[in-house]
Amino acid sequence: MKKIDTKEDEEGGTVSELIDAKIQTLSDWRGETLARVRMLIKQADPDVVEEWKWRGVPVWSHAGIICTGETYKSVVKMTFAKGASLEDPSGLFNASLDGNTRRAIDLHEGERIDEDALKTLIRAAVALNSST
Repeated sequence: MKKIDTKEDEEGGTVSELIDAKIQTLSDWRGETLARVRMLIKQADPDVVEEWKWRGVPVWSHAGIICTGETYKSVVKMTFAKGASLEDPSGLFNASLDGNTRRAIDLHEGERIDEDALKTLIRAAVALNSST
């Protein structure tokens, strides 16, 4: 069964509404990229739960955090909570490679997202969360 998040955040909206607003506020390539990433995450895991943490960071979870969607001036960063434990045969991870736990994907303006590889990575993160 698909979970629809209706939980209200301390800022007064549902988590989904807060993420929608963040995407709208960005109104440039970063908003488009974050919206695309969000859609791919939902396609890869229809049971994903959206959360809003750390004063404005979208977080996607399923039996634990899958990844975050941080936005900076020149990058949209997907940080996978247990990325160091995931196989990455497509080489998507390109940031935070030295840590023992996390791994990240930095997405820059104009870069194409390997959608199939990203969905595979998201499914692997869900499987890892579900196995522990």
